[in-house]
Amino acid sequence: MTPLTTERLILRNWQERDRDLFHLINSDDRVMEFFTMRRSRAEADELMDLLEAGIATNGFGFAAIEIAGTGETAGFAGLHRTSKVPGVPDGTLEIGWRLAPAFWGKGFATEAARRWCEFGFGDLGLDRIISFAVAGNRRSTAVMRRIGMTARPDLDFDHPNVPATHPQLQQHVMYDMLSGDPRG
Repeated sequence: MTPLTTERLILRNWQERDRDLFHLINSDDRVMEFFTMRRSRAEADELMDLLEAGIATNGFGFAAIEIAGTGETAGFAGLHRTSKVPGVPDGTLEIGWRLAPAFWGKGFATEAARRWCEFGFGDLGLDRIISFAVAGNRRSTAVMRRIGMTARPDLDFDHPNVPATHPQLQQHVMYDMLSGDPRG
Protein backbone atom coordinates (compact mmCIF):
# COMPACT_ATOMS: atom_id res chain seq x y z
CA MET A 1 0.00 0.00 0.00
CA THR A 2 1.13 3.50 -0.69
CA PRO A 3 0.98 5.33 2.64
CA LEU A 4 -1.81 7.87 3.04
CA THR A 5 -1.06 11.10 4.84
CA THR A 6 -2.94 13.78 6.71
CA GLU A 7 -1.71 16.91 8.42
CA ARG A 8 -0.54 14.89 11.45
CA LEU A 9 -0.66 11.22 10.44
CA ILE A 10 0.85 8.59 8.19
CA LEU A 11 -1.47 5.65 7.47
CA ARG A 12 0.72 2.75 6.41
CA ASN A 13 1.14 -1.00 6.44
CA TRP A 14 2.32 -2.72 9.59
CA GLN A 15 6.02 -3.01 10.44
CA GLU A 16 7.92 -5.23 12.87
CA ARG A 17 8.34 -2.32 15.26
CA ASP A 18 4.54 -2.15 15.68
CA ARG A 19 4.12 -5.52 17.38
CA ASP A 20 4.13 -4.27 21.00
CA LEU A 21 1.56 -1.59 20.25
CA PHE A 22 -0.60 -4.02 18.26
CA HIS A 23 -0.62 -6.45 21.17
CA LEU A 24 -1.51 -3.61 23.55
CA ILE A 25 -4.53 -2.47 21.55
CA ASN A 26 -5.78 -6.05 21.29
CA SER A 27 -5.33 -6.96 24.96
CA ASP A 28 -5.94 -3.78 26.98
CA ASP A 29 -9.25 -3.87 28.88
CA ARG A 30 -9.99 -0.19 28.15
CA VAL A 31 -9.40 -0.53 24.41
CA MET A 32 -11.24 -3.85 24.19
CA GLU A 33 -14.15 -2.84 26.43
CA PHE A 34 -16.67 -3.57 23.67
CA PHE A 35 -15.14 -6.85 22.49
CA THR A 36 -15.61 -10.34 23.91
CA MET A 37 -11.97 -11.39 23.87
CA ARG A 38 -8.46 -10.20 24.59
CA ARG A 39 -5.62 -11.49 22.43
CA SER A 40 -2.42 -13.07 23.71
CA ARG A 41 0.84 -11.87 22.19
CA ALA A 42 0.90 -14.86 19.82
CA GLU A 43 -2.70 -14.21 18.74
CA ALA A 44 -1.99 -10.50 18.22
CA ASP A 45 1.12 -11.29 16.17
CA GLU A 46 -0.88 -13.70 14.02
CA LEU A 47 -3.60 -11.12 13.40
CA MET A 48 -1.07 -8.40 12.60
CA ASP A 49 0.56 -10.72 10.05
CA LEU A 50 -2.85 -11.36 8.43
CA LEU A 51 -3.63 -7.64 8.27
CA GLU A 52 -0.18 -6.85 6.86
CA ALA A 53 -0.57 -9.49 4.12
CA GLY A 54 -4.10 -8.32 3.29
CA ILE A 55 -2.98 -4.71 2.97
CA ALA A 56 -0.06 -5.76 0.77
CA THR A 57 -2.48 -7.66 -1.50
CA ASN A 58 -5.46 -5.28 -1.55
CA GLY A 59 -3.84 -1.88 -1.06
CA PHE A 60 -6.04 -1.14 1.96
CA GLY A 61 -7.14 -2.63 5.26
CA PHE A 62 -6.84 -1.93 8.97
CA ALA A 63 -3.53 -0.10 8.66
CA ALA A 64 -1.17 1.41 11.23
CA ILE A 65 -1.65 5.02 12.30
CA GLU A 66 1.75 6.67 12.73
CA ILE A 67 2.10 10.12 14.27
CA ALA A 68 4.08 12.02 11.64
CA GLY A 69 5.85 14.31 14.09
CA THR A 70 7.12 11.59 16.43
CA GLY A 71 7.10 8.31 14.49
CA GLU A 72 4.98 6.69 17.22
CA THR A 73 2.38 4.14 16.21
CA ALA A 74 -0.95 5.06 17.83
CA GLY A 75 -3.21 2.26 16.62
CA PHE A 76 -5.02 1.47 13.41
CA ALA A 77 -7.72 2.70 11.08
CA GLY A 78 -8.86 1.59 7.69
CA LEU A 79 -11.31 -0.12 5.42
CA HIS A 80 -12.26 -3.77 5.72
CA ARG A 81 -14.60 -6.05 3.75
CA THR A 82 -17.55 -7.25 5.80
CA SER A 83 -18.70 -10.82 6.09
CA LYS A 84 -21.99 -12.04 7.55
CA VAL A 85 -23.09 -8.66 8.91
CA PRO A 86 -26.90 -8.71 9.04
CA GLY A 87 -28.57 -6.41 6.52
CA VAL A 88 -25.37 -5.71 4.59
CA PRO A 89 -24.11 -7.55 1.48
CA ASP A 90 -20.88 -9.47 2.09
CA GLY A 91 -17.92 -7.48 0.83
CA THR A 92 -19.35 -4.08 1.76
CA LEU A 93 -16.50 -1.93 3.03
CA GLU A 94 -16.64 -0.85 6.63
CA ILE A 95 -14.43 1.72 8.26
CA GLY A 96 -12.98 1.01 11.67
CA TRP A 97 -10.31 2.15 14.11
CA ARG A 98 -8.65 1.26 17.40
CA LEU A 99 -6.14 3.41 19.29
CA ALA A 100 -4.02 2.97 22.39
CA PRO A 101 -5.41 4.97 25.34
CA ALA A 102 -2.43 7.35 25.32
CA PHE A 103 -3.71 8.64 21.97
CA TRP A 104 -7.41 9.02 22.83
CA GLY A 105 -9.03 12.44 22.77
CA LYS A 106 -6.60 13.97 20.28
CA GLY A 107 -8.71 13.64 17.13
CA PHE A 108 -6.46 11.00 15.55
CA ALA A 109 -9.27 8.47 14.91
CA THR A 110 -11.41 11.14 13.24
CA GLU A 111 -8.51 12.44 11.14
CA ALA A 112 -7.51 8.94 10.01
CA ALA A 113 -11.12 7.91 9.30
CA ARG A 114 -11.74 11.00 7.17
CA ARG A 115 -8.64 10.21 5.10
CA TRP A 116 -9.76 6.60 4.64
CA CYS A 117 -13.20 7.79 3.49
CA GLU A 118 -11.52 10.06 0.94
CA PHE A 119 -9.51 7.07 -0.28
CA GLY A 120 -12.56 4.81 -0.39
CA PHE A 121 -14.76 7.20 -2.32
CA GLY A 122 -12.01 8.73 -4.46
CA ASP A 123 -9.47 6.00 -5.18
CA LEU A 124 -11.72 2.95 -4.85
CA GLY A 125 -14.83 4.57 -6.33
CA LEU A 126 -17.09 3.30 -3.55
CA ASP A 127 -20.73 4.31 -3.39
CA ARG A 128 -21.09 3.57 0.33
CA ILE A 129 -18.99 3.00 3.44
CA ILE A 130 -20.50 1.59 6.62
CA SER A 131 -19.46 1.40 10.24
CA PHE A 132 -20.97 -0.35 13.21
CA ALA A 133 -20.29 -0.62 16.92
CA VAL A 134 -21.77 -1.91 20.15
CA ALA A 135 -24.73 0.33 20.95
CA GLY A 136 -23.08 1.67 24.12
CA ASN A 137 -19.76 2.53 22.46
CA ARG A 138 -20.13 6.29 22.53
CA ARG A 139 -16.52 7.00 21.59
CA SER A 140 -16.81 5.13 18.29
CA THR A 141 -20.25 6.43 17.40
CA ALA A 142 -19.01 9.96 18.09
CA VAL A 143 -16.24 9.44 15.51
CA MET A 144 -18.84 8.10 13.05
CA ARG A 145 -20.89 11.27 13.46
CA ARG A 146 -17.83 13.56 13.27
CA ILE A 147 -16.79 12.10 9.91
CA GLY A 148 -20.29 12.67 8.55
CA MET A 149 -21.86 9.24 8.83
CA THR A 150 -25.60 8.86 9.35
CA ALA A 151 -27.19 6.57 11.90
CA ARG A 152 -29.20 3.79 10.27
CA PRO A 153 -31.48 2.43 13.04
CA ASP A 154 -33.31 0.37 10.41
CA LEU A 155 -30.07 -1.66 10.07
CA ASP A 156 -29.16 -2.01 13.77
CA PHE A 157 -28.60 -5.66 14.64
CA ASP A 158 -27.57 -8.21 17.22
CA HIS A 159 -24.08 -9.32 16.22
CA PRO A 160 -24.12 -13.02 15.29
CA ASN A 161 -20.56 -13.56 16.57
CA VAL A 162 -21.25 -12.25 20.07
CA PRO A 163 -22.28 -15.08 22.38
CA ALA A 164 -25.28 -14.91 24.70
CA THR A 165 -22.82 -14.85 27.60
CA HIS A 166 -22.11 -11.19 26.67
CA PRO A 167 -25.61 -9.68 26.23
CA GLN A 168 -24.29 -6.13 26.80
CA LEU A 169 -22.17 -6.50 23.64
CA GLN A 170 -24.74 -8.03 21.29
CA GLN A 171 -26.72 -4.97 20.15
CA HIS A 172 -24.89 -3.05 17.41
CA VAL A 173 -25.76 0.25 15.78
CA MET A 174 -25.14 0.85 12.08
CA TYR A 175 -23.97 4.05 10.42
CA ASP A 176 -23.23 4.75 6.79
CA MET A 177 -22.01 7.40 4.38
CA LEU A 178 -22.73 7.67 0.68
CA SER A 179 -20.44 8.97 -2.03
CA GLY A 180 -20.81 12.72 -2.40
CA ASP A 181 -22.36 13.12 1.07
CA PRO A 182 -21.57 16.75 1.90
CA ARG A 183 -21.25 16.12 5.65
CA GLY A 184 -18.10 13.98 5.38
